[in-house]
Amino acid sequence: MRIELISASGDPARPNEDFAALAVPASGQGGALVVLDGVTPPRGDDGCLHPVPWFCARLGGKLTELSVSRQDLTLPEILSHAILRTAESHATTCDLSHPRTPQATVVLARWSESAVEYLVLSDSALLAEAPDGAVTALLDDRLARIPRASLATDAIADATVRNKEGGFFTAAADPSVAARAVTGELPRAAVRSLVALTDGATRWTEKFRQGDWTDLFTFVRKEGAAALVERVRALESADREERTRLGRSKTHDDATVVYVQP
Repeated sequence: MRIELISASGDPARPNEDFAALAVPASGQGGALVVLDGVTPPRGDDGCLHPVPWFCARLGGKLTELSVSRQDLTLPEILSHAILRTAESHATTCDLSHPRTPQATVVLARWSESAVEYLVLSDSALLAEAPDGAVTALLDDRLARIPRASLATDAIADATVRNKEGGFFTAAADPSVAARAVTGELPRAAVRSLVALTDGATRWTEKFRQGDWTDLFTFVRKEGAAALVERVRALESADREERTRLGRSKTHDDATVVYVQP
């Protein structure tokens, strides 16, 4: 088994709001990966006493534990349970009805000897490579389909389209959002390896147009997860002044890459 995981803060002065975890039983049979990208609220206005990393650590930890311990649950059910448990942990101290209550994108994958299950919610990405090298991008593209004029900035979507019909969805305090995720199952024999990425890493493809999803996967497999983040950082720095690709986005974003070849 080959595993690589890197998660780099976009700003050394701020905590990393991404979360990543892998769970692999000692038997080597099956496993799971979890990747979250916490949503940064503007000016800390989210009605919550806790920072986004606190939320992501709790949600991510519950997703990791349930993915392994509750094989009887589907991935949407696991996400629903994890959101509910996380909400219960701060419902008495925080306003969970606030539209910017701490929230995150979600990538969740679980594999066994027979199948690879996946769940994607919002704009993080999961890439699956077949034995012949073909790469399938498993994406929730609802945010990308919203006209930019409907968003407050490139990084923070307006509350009128977040977790709304006709908009896009993130994991916050409402367990029912799990039913909105993009989900599916692939035969285990059809998947050689997986790459999960937050949007700070998918910039290589989505903003800087260095290649398509297959090219990105090949880069990670050959050069490594850390090399992808280093390349993205170099591209961001080169575009700092002109902002031809970055536009209104922050120069550096938290970037997480997980590669696993079960």
